[in-house]
Amino acid sequence: QVQLVESGGGLVQAGGSLRLSCASSGLTFSRSAMGWFRQAPEKEREFVAAVSWSGGRTYYANSVKGRFTISRNNAKNTVYLQMNSLKAEDTAVYYCAARAGVDITAMVIPRTFFGSWGQGTQLTVSS
Repeated sequence: QVQLVESGGGLVQAGGSLRLSCASSGLTFSRSAMGWFRQAPEKEREFVAAVSWSGGRTYYANSVKGRFTISRNNAKNTVYLQMNSLKAEDTAVYYCAARAGVDITAMVIPRTFFGSWGQGTQLTVSS
C-alpha cells in the first residue's frame, strides 16, 4: 500500500518561509515521480511542483516559480517543498503525489498523472 504523509504546514506571515515534507512508503521511491499540488476551499486542486526520479528535473507552476523549490532525498524516501516569500494566495491544503514507474520529462503536469496522494497539510499565510 502506497502511503504519502505530508507534514510541515502551519500558519506563516506573508513574506515568510516554510518547508513541507512528504514521507513515502509502499513504493519504490527512487523510481517514482513526485509532485506537490494544492487546493484552496471551493477551488480545483492545482499543480504546484514536480520532480523527476533523480531530482535533476524540476517543474513549477508559474504562480510559485522563483519562490518555491521542490527537492527529494531518495535515501529518506522523502520529497520536500521549500516555500519562500509566501503570499496570502498560497493559502491552501498542500498534497503530495506520486506516480510509480514513470518519470517526469515536461510541463505541464496534470493531476491525473499521479496515482497516489497524501492526506494533505494546511498552509495558512496571514497578512
